[in-house]
Amino acid sequence: MSDTEKRASDALEALDVLGRVPRLGGVFGTLVTLLDRALATIAGLTLIAIAGVVIVQILGRLILPAAPVWTEELSRYLFIMMIAVSAGLVMRRGKHISLELFHHRFGVRGACCYQLLISVVLVGFAWLIVPYAWQYASIGAFQTSPALKVSMQWVFGATVVLFAMVILYGVIGVIEAVAGLLGLSRHDKAAPGGERR
Repeated sequence: MSDTEKRASDALEALDVLGRVPRLGGVFGTLVTLLDRALATIAGLTLIAIAGVVIVQILGRLILPAAPVWTEELSRYLFIMMIAVSAGLVMRRGKHISLELFHHRFGVRGACCYQLLISVVLVGFAWLIVPYAWQYASIGAFQTSPALKVSMQWVFGATVVLFAMVILYGVIGVIEAVAGLLGLSRHDKAAPGGERR
């Protein structure tokens, strides 16, 4: 690895504040890891399905006299579901849009506090929105999609899934941040002379 690549890697690592928060182990950590893998697999398969549908649409435009109408609609619905399913993963990995003005100055304790604050705010916001998302999804029960003739309740229900994922992963973030802070506090008390990290 060249010096430039090492500096670039170090700079990216310094910006990954939430990566400093210790992940939980044990049964809880295993369950969260399994959930992460399952949702990542679903999101990946959905992306592959989108690519397949778009290829069918392109081939339909080139080969057939008229492109299949359902392909555009299905690709749009698959994209919506992919976003809804992967919202929590994006939160957990800290890949959402954020301003990184001062994050590089955080140590482990600061990263835990930052994750705790962000997770609480996101859970609170999503908790307020879920009833409205549910109401929005129930409106879709009276509508069907134009081409696929699917109940729009399934499509509108993606908003419920999205905010449910935000709540679930926000709670996981709170648990990990609090566990990280408690673990650091125990470590500080056990350290000789009560040294701070």
